[in-house]
Amino acid sequence: MTRKKCEGISSFGLHVLAMALMLCDHLWATLFPAQEWLTCIGRVAFPIFAFLIVEGYFHTSDLKKYMGRMLIFALLSEVPFNLLYGSSVIYPLHQNVLWTFLIALLSIAIIEKVKGKKKWWLTGLVGFLVVVFDLALGTLAMVDYFGPGVLTVMVFYFFRGRKWWCFPGQFACLYYINMEILGGYYYPVQIGGFELDIVQQGFALLALIPIWLYCGRQGYHSKAFQYVCYGFYPVHLLLLYLIWQLFL
Repeated sequence: MTRKKCEGISSFGLHVLAMALMLCDHLWATLFPAQEWLTCIGRVAFPIFAFLIVEGYFHTSDLKKYMGRMLIFALLSEVPFNLLYGSSVIYPLHQNVLWTFLIALLSIAIIEKVKGKKKWWLTGLVGFLVVVFDLALGTLAMVDYFGPGVLTVMVFYFFRGRKWWCFPGQFACLYYINMEILGGYYYPVQIGGFELDIVQQGFALLALIPIWLYCGRQGYHSKAFQYVCYGFYPVHLLLLYLIWQLFL
C-alpha cells in the first residue's frame, strides 16, 4: 500500500519555516538591530506557530501530555526569555510565548468540552466568554503578543478547515488583529507619486500563504524532532543572549 504524497507543505515544513523566521526576528532583536528586514520577515513566524498549535490540539493522542510538555518548556524558557528581553533572571513585565499558547490550548479544550453537549447557544455563549477572557488574561498576564496573541490562535480554531468561508475569515481577523490592534512601526513608501504607510506588523499576514498551502499531513516526524521543536525556543534564546553579552 503506497502512502499518499503530500501536495503542499506538511506540518514538518511549517515547523521548520516558523523556527527559521523566529530566529530571524530574534537575531534582529539582539545581534543585528540595523537589519530591519529580519524583523519584517520574522513577523510571519507567530501566526504559523498559532496555526500549528490548533492543529496539534486536534492531532495529539494525549492532550494532557501535550499541554504538560508545553508547560514544562514554558517554565524552562522563562529565564532565557527574561535575560534576553529584561536583562534579568526575573522579569515580570513580559512572559514568553509558550504561555500564550497554553492559554489558547486551555480555551480550545473548554469550548470543545461544551460542544459535546450539542447545544449551539451554549457553545456560542461559552465561545464568546472565552474570547473575552483570553483578551483580558493575555493582556493582564503580559504574555508575548498579549491578548491579541491568544486571539490569533483562536482565529485558527474558529476558522479551522478548508471551507470557502474559513479563508476570508482568517484573513479578516488577522488583518484586524495585526493592523488595528497590534499596529506598530510604519514604513513610508512612495508608489506612483503617492506616499503609503506600510505597517510592520502587517507582514504577519504573509503567514497565510504557507498556512493555506498546508496539505494536512504531518510529514517527517520523530520523538527527536518533537523535542527539537520544543527545545529550540529556550536554547536559541539563551545562545543569542550569551553571544550578545560576550561579543557586543
